[in-house]
Order: sequence, then structure tokens, then C-alpha cells
Amino acid sequence: MDDFLLRALAGGLGVALVAGPLGTFVVWRRMAYFGDALAHSALLGVALGTVLGIDPQLGVITTCLLLALALALLQRQRRLATDTLLGIFAHTALSLGLVALAVLETVRVDLVAYLFGDILAISSVDLYWIWGGNLPVLMVLTLIWRPLLAATVHEELAQVEGAPVFRARLAFILLIAMVVAVAMKVVGILLITSLLIIPAAAARRFARSPEGMAALAGGLGCAAIGAGLWASLRWDTPAGPSVVVAATLLFVLGHAIPSRSPR
Repeated sequence: MDDFLLRALAGGLGVALVAGPLGTFVVWRRMAYFGDALAHSALLGVALGTVLGIDPQLGVITTCLLLALALALLQRQRRLATDTLLGIFAHTALSLGLVALAVLETVRVDLVAYLFGDILAISSVDLYWIWGGNLPVLMVLTLIWRPLLAATVHEELAQVEGAPVFRARLAFILLIAMVVAVAMKVVGILLITSLLIIPAAAARRFARSPEGMAALAGGLGCAAIGAGLWASLRWDTPAGPSVVVAATLLFVLGHAIPSRSPR
């Protein structure tokens, strides 16, 4: 295999392995729109990195983390509903990013690559970002798994039992921001959320435990990466969207298989 294919596969697998377990909580907690809001802020991070003269990836990570922190704090107030806040943040961040990039006339930015991903152009430096960022995410997710699961099942009961609900939720939101930032290179800003929710939704039907669902979601995400890359090379289709289509086909095939036990 050519080096660029190996890098694309390694980068895609690095994202899928962490997006699957995180996606299980995104599905359980119905936070798909939250992932979209963070993804839309990534373009603002690209503009910020360009203006400050730093690595755009670092700008994306910083912007996503700051937005996630702001959303987590604003969710504690009761004046505006969460979906309203997410809509305001998502569209404002995306628009600010587009305006900022348009103002920078001397800078050439490939918007298509940022919006839809360019997994075949992953470099060795990108691999360091992906694996170096996602491995700590998995470690932190392991540490907060039980309190986060308890809060997902019944938040008030978890608080009564002394579980650190707010800290677990805040850590989870920041983990999503980290994954969204590093996954941008693989599937793009507009498709990141699909890699979080589709493998997890496909795994939900067959899992017998929360841990099993997380592992299966990670495996299905890896399968979607492999199938999407193969389809992209075979039929010369865009790699990022091909990965999402492959994940969707896995979801459809999984739901076409008769289930032995009703859910």
C-alpha cells in the first residue's frame, strides 16, 4: 500500500476508535445537535489559527474547547433552552469563521477540504494530532465512565448518591470538543457528527451492555473507515462522505437483520 493510504487508514481508525465510545453517550443523551455546534465552530478555529500565525489544528482545538466550556456553563441557566443556545452558537461560529476567512484576502484556504474532510491528505503530523489527542480522551472517558453512565440513566438519583455529575458532564463535553477538533481532517466539519452517532446507533440494536455498545460502536466505525476508503479508491468518490455513506449502510444492514429479542 502507498504511504498516503496507510496514513489515511491509521488516521481514520484513530478517530473511529474514540468516536464510537463517545458516540454511545451522544446517542443516549440525545446530544447530536451539540456535536454539530462544536463542528461548526471548527471553521472559526481555522480562521483564528491563521490570524495568530499558529497551527490551524491548534486553533481549532482551542476554539472547540472554549465553546464547549461556554455551553456547559450556560446550560446551567434557565433563561434559554439548550437547543436554542446550541443553534445560536453553531450558526454564529460558522458565520464568523466564513467572514473571517473572507476578510483574509492574502490567505488561501481550501474550504471544501475543511467542510468535507480530506482523509487521503493526512500527514504524519496529523497522525500525531489524532492519536496524541484521542488516546488521552479514551483514558479520561474510562475514568468518568461510571459517574457519566449513572447521570445518563438518572441524573437526580446520581446526584443524591454523591456522583460528581457536573464534573463528569463537563469532562464529557470537553472530550467531545477534542474529538471534533481532531476528526475534522478525516470527515470534515459538516460530517463529524455522523461519525459520532451512526456507528453508535447501529451498535445499539445488538449490544447487551453499555460497555459492549461502546466497543461495538468503535468496531463499526473502523469498518466504516475501511469500507469508505475502499469505495473512494474504487470509484473515485470523496473520501469523507464515502466513510459516512459506508457507516449508514452498516446501520441499514444492521436494522435489516431480524432481532432475536424485542427492544
